[in-house]
Amino acid sequence: MLAVPYRVLQSWLLSPEPQVRRRAVAGLLVLAALAIALLIGVAGPLIALALAVAVVGGALILLDTRWGYVALIGVAFGLPFATLPFSIGFKPSFLDLALGGLFFVWIFRLLTGQERTFIPSPLGLGVAVFMLLAVFSFAYGMTHSRATPFTVRRFGELLLGIALFYTTVNTVRTQAGLEWVSRWLLFGGWIAAAIAVAFYLFPEAWTVWVLDRLARFDYPGGYGALRYIEDDPTGTMRAIGTAVDPNVLGGMMILAVGGLAPQLFAPRALFPRWWIGGMLATAVLALYWTYSRSALFGMAAALALPAVLKYRKLIPLAGVGALLLFLLPQTQDYVARLLAGLAGQDLATQMRFGEYKDALILIRRYPVFGVGFTGVPDIDLYLGVSMLYLILAEHMGLVGVAAFLAIMGRFFLQVWAAWRRGVAPEREALLLGMSGAVAGALVSGLADHYWFNMTYPHMTVLLWLYLGLAMATVLIDQRSQDPAGPSTEGSPA
Repeated sequence: MLAVPYRVLQSWLLSPEPQVRRRAVAGLLVLAALAIALLIGVAGPLIALALAVAVVGGALILLDTRWGYVALIGVAFGLPFATLPFSIGFKPSFLDLALGGLFFVWIFRLLTGQERTFIPSPLGLGVAVFMLLAVFSFAYGMTHSRATPFTVRRFGELLLGIALFYTTVNTVRTQAGLEWVSRWLLFGGWIAAAIAVAFYLFPEAWTVWVLDRLARFDYPGGYGALRYIEDDPTGTMRAIGTAVDPNVLGGMMILAVGGLAPQLFAPRALFPRWWIGGMLATAVLALYWTYSRSALFGMAAALALPAVLKYRKLIPLAGVGALLLFLLPQTQDYVARLLAGLAGQDLATQMRFGEYKDALILIRRYPVFGVGFTGVPDIDLYLGVSMLYLILAEHMGLVGVAAFLAIMGRFFLQVWAAWRRGVAPEREALLLGMSGAVAGALVSGLADHYWFNMTYPHMTVLLWLYLGLAMATVLIDQRSQDPAGPSTEGSPA
């Protein structure tokens, strides 16, 4: 009985006529508003508010995939671990909904002919091979360890995060679309930084009060959610924001700083320069208060790429920052911890060395395709190590690591070729900023694992979104110089 109305509604929502789509979405919003008003009286305002946000966001995404990026960026930077406050057999996360909505609209645009071309990009084959290897390793792992529904769901999120690369290069095809998504991406990074700084400056009781309110969405609450150096509550507190983990927040700030820094000197910046300066300072401060040494080195790498290739003024700016770090009395404990880590003398670094040793034992036993994602075949082994490349090898073997490094190597070759050819002034800061952010992530991966970890799917999303935007910038620049390149007809962005 419901099949006919459903097909009619589907035809309206996916109609090639914008007016028909807008009217259908407006009608849905009116019905949703009435339903939510009823729900407030039945289930309470919190659940009703969550549904209202989901409905409005979903309607905007149906109208234009660019709003899908706004939703995805807002969730990944702002509430990466939030889930719906009710269960449908499981609790979908906000990230699941944002990713699913973006992919749904893009795929249906392809199926209905609103987009007529698929752009794999020069990295497309490599990304596909990497994803297939991940699926193979996952299936292989189930031969010795049963996959739980939770593991399957998290692995699916990981794959969707990687596949976001294809969505990005196919939906961000114009300069206007590139600037739209990039502007929201930089703004989202700054919001995450501002929240982290505010939480750090607030009295601890205030921060705990906010986290307790988020506990309804499965966020950790109470004073146990706060983090300290060496897990000592009497010691120095580390910034977490809504990222839960200070090292993960540090990774977010690498991306934020990498994208923002070139905008200071860009001929056509995405924001007023005084605002960019404040956003950049906020992100650097948030990164500093995480006390994450890997994030500090990642930020240095993110700044080095644009500084060496184009924006030389970043070099004295970074030099002043380094001098302040090493000379100010307030930063001496940070410097001492940094030097202790480099010398391998502190507890955290020694624990990492122990993880590396155990990971190498696992990799020596299962070197080709790893042990998968569901568990380990031997009782004396375990999955988990604080290094991107070793955790890749644990899950997917040396073949998986080689595939990942091949993608990244090809990516930087594409960026270098585009730079040598000459990038239009309105795109050079975007290209170098996004590429620098990816370089910073890869450097931080030498001592952290969150870029490829099923516990932190939003970090996989952010890494491949930055990679996709950088590649989209290269492709847009190529098309501007070669009008005979792939058509952008039907592209929403």
